[in-house]
Amino acid sequence: MNEPTPERIVVMTGATSGIGEHAVRRIAAQPDTQVIIGARGSGRIVPEGSTVIQLDLASLESVRSFSDAVKQRLADDRIDMLVLNAGIQYPNADQRSDDGFEKTFAVNHLGHYLLARELLPSMAEESRLVITTSDTHDPTNFPFAPTGLDTQALAHPSNGGLDAGIRAYSASKLCNLLTAQAFAELDEVNARDIQIIAYNPGLTPDTSLMRNVSGLSGVIIGLMTSGFLGRMVFGFLSRFNENLYPETSERAGVALAQLALGAVTPPSGSIYASLVKGKITFPDPSELARSDEARDRLWRDSAEMVGVME
Repeated sequence: MNEPTPERIVVMTGATSGIGEHAVRRIAAQPDTQVIIGARGSGRIVPEGSTVIQLDLASLESVRSFSDAVKQRLADDRIDMLVLNAGIQYPNADQRSDDGFEKTFAVNHLGHYLLARELLPSMAEESRLVITTSDTHDPTNFPFAPTGLDTQALAHPSNGGLDAGIRAYSASKLCNLLTAQAFAELDEVNARDIQIIAYNPGLTPDTSLMRNVSGLSGVIIGLMTSGFLGRMVFGFLSRFNENLYPETSERAGVALAQLALGAVTPPSGSIYASLVKGKITFPDPSELARSDEARDRLWRDSAEMVGVME
């Protein structure tokens, strides 16, 4: 008699809308797959075979409670895919997390950093950790991208300005990439052959990422990032910079699912996957994202901020 096929376990954030919603549908549709979704609130519509556990990435206490609940649910099982896809963006850097950190930095980076640290011991051999980043981390592609890394200034910014929100977002995406680089260097990760992937979904105008932008800026962004006008503008601009090619959340979600499921894998020595004109490519990230010094400093500072051992 054949033994039953072992169930594949996926833990995912950012799975209830946009890119993640399209990705989780494809992941959950795979045979013998159980998906555990971290999300705020209740009444979320998720695919069959999925379970929602309360998670607020703006609260380190909530992150720890979520990871404890996941580990309790796992019992002796292990995580095959940990997909950290959630992200927010604000028009300024005035918002604060429950723990007093700038909220974009807290949600996009610190919460995911702590969650990955907490769940790493529960990951299976040859499992995959996928962190969603963005090509906005790279100053050669994006004028507001960081050219240096000051973790304390990101966590507790003192200066605002009209571009503070987008700068905070792009810096948090740099942190996602550096965090992925740091995990890829861990002895524990290499000993268990855990694959680390940092995924850039490209420009996806039809997501709700900019939902927190209001006023005139919100109206302009809404017009520019939706419908025919958005496709026309960014389609034209992509002739000069292919990274401005407007993807859809569905295409980006399909690519995320392919990377999480292992249908597409980066070449040896690479962890950065970027969706460009509907195709998954493997370019080099920015020079700063490849800095060992910046990577190690962010790891140390983040560990201190969330209260875990280095």
